[in-house]
Amino acid sequence: MFKLYKNLRAKDWFLIIFLTGLTVLQVYFTMTLVDQVQAIIEAITYLDYHNHPEKLGEAFSAFISAVGWGGVTSDSLAAIGISGEAAERFVKMATATVGDIWKCGGLMLCYALLSALTQMVVGFIASYVASSLTTTIRSKVYAKINEFSAREINEFSAASLITRATNDVQQVQITNVMALRMVVAAPITAIWAIAKIHATSMELTVAVATSVIISIVAIACIMAAVLPVFKKTQKLTDDLNGVTRENLTGIRIVKAYNAENYVENKFENVNGDFSRMQLFTSRVMGLMSPIMTLVMNGVSLAIYWIGASLINNGTTDYATVTSFMMLASQIIMSFMMLMMMFVLFPRAQVSAERINKVLESKSDIIYPSEDEKTEKTGEIEFDNVSFGYTHGQEDVLRNISFKVHKGETVAFIGATGSGKTTLINLIPRLYDVTEGSVKIDGVDVKDMTEETLCKKVAVVPQKGLLFSGTVKDNIAFCNPEMPFEKIERAAKIAEADGFINEMPEKYNAPISQGGKNVSGGQRQRLCIARAVAADAEILVFDDSFSALDYKTDKKVRENLAAEAKGVTKVVVAQRIGTIMDADLIVVLEDGKAVGQGKHAELLKNCETYREIALSQLSKEELGL
Repeated sequence: MFKLYKNLRAKDWFLIIFLTGLTVLQVYFTMTLVDQVQAIIEAITYLDYHNHPEKLGEAFSAFISAVGWGGVTSDSLAAIGISGEAAERFVKMATATVGDIWKCGGLMLCYALLSALTQMVVGFIASYVASSLTTTIRSKVYAKINEFSAREINEFSAASLITRATNDVQQVQITNVMALRMVVAAPITAIWAIAKIHATSMELTVAVATSVIISIVAIACIMAAVLPVFKKTQKLTDDLNGVTRENLTGIRIVKAYNAENYVENKFENVNGDFSRMQLFTSRVMGLMSPIMTLVMNGVSLAIYWIGASLINNGTTDYATVTSFMMLASQIIMSFMMLMMMFVLFPRAQVSAERINKVLESKSDIIYPSEDEKTEKTGEIEFDNVSFGYTHGQEDVLRNISFKVHKGETVAFIGATGSGKTTLINLIPRLYDVTEGSVKIDGVDVKDMTEETLCKKVAVVPQKGLLFSGTVKDNIAFCNPEMPFEKIERAAKIAEADGFINEMPEKYNAPISQGGKNVSGGQRQRLCIARAVAADAEILVFDDSFSALDYKTDKKVRENLAAEAKGVTKVVVAQRIGTIMDADLIVVLEDGKAVGQGKHAELLKNCETYREIALSQLSKEELGL
């Protein structure tokens, strides 16, 4: 938890110091308010005695009758053997007026307003500082996630990262607001109140101390029971988010296979576990309120019982006992506030640990601060490249080597699981090679800054993804200020201008999250248009033509050949027809390159390629 406080700004630290001072001032006003209540009760009591001196006893009534209230002085009381605290009390009785009550009441109101005002300001500052901190943390978590490679994303899982950036951060914010408001106020109030009680009565001090000890023991027992559960609860929150996200993403598949009952049962299992954990913590935490109420009532009874005894012995008065009661209430309330912190802090600590794990994670992919200079453009070279997802496991790619020059097209084909997508993911550094090197324009991609690499390479993923916004927003994703002519040109190359112009709002037509309101082929063409609009030296197509019909597939490739002659194209495809005209075709099998060359060469020299080709086209179509 405390590691996160490194993200506080200097301004926030100043506000925390200021808040601490205000909190001390607030406690002072609250304690002084108790003193004014005691003064009012004393004034009322003295005024009652002033009007009815017979209540003081026959002897003192006779003395009052002889000298009058005006004659009650320290000297006159000393003459009849009354001195010290008792004499001081009788002098106050002699001078008691209704004006004293009004004066004390006015002061009481003033202190009450000042206490309320300082409390409001403290609450405002606490909320501001906590919100500022969590805003910074949330931004850093988001920025850190953007730095992650595909490996780190898979390690944490998307659902867990969402939970950490939202639920966990919110939990930290709630706890910090309460902490800033209570952590300073509660201990100071409790210590101040205990000191005032102790200075007057040891008996009452023991009663209050006993109640405090009971409260601490009860809180400690409850926390010991629920703390392990908090960690499980956050993990179950990840699972719940994961299942929900999975079911919503695959809702069409669920409906297509009539699998509503299956996914509902899957959700209910996770939801049931989560609910049981929540119910357990709620039940245990529910014990705190009755326990604290019992303690509060017990200490009240003890104070009244002890106070009655002290009054009977003549060592105190009703006003003092009432003041003790108010002070005891302040002590118990302080511990109830601390109890709330004990409830919130363990869960916030779990959330903070999860957040810190993200912030402290070391990304596999580290970019240099400066580029190596090169005059080449659009050249790609794989030099004896091997790659494995996890160290110690068998590589999924082994000893891959090839070179492609500017403006050429290299294509990859092979059976499912042969490593095609993994291989092209090495070009934009979604993963880093285990051995060998991937070079662009003669420079290892590891020696390129992230900005330079992103400018050189544009990727069209296997599964086309669009963002909520408009058609124009999605095509101009890399540059929101992109001229419309450039957007329109990219759409024409991707054969997307036809269906775009058929939409009522054309390029301003809305796109839902994920592009769910357009067909798969339309979504794929918009993704191709987005890559073309980026003006990159290298275009990477990860089976990006699979959602297109043969006619559109051919037309898009012709457009790319005509309008993007100087752009190097990297294509992963399952269709032989898509890659027949490529300058270089690399055939993959079990992570190895079993053939390289042009279409005609591979038909003669590569058995794997020949089998794939004959499974799709006839010998006549292949020219065999």
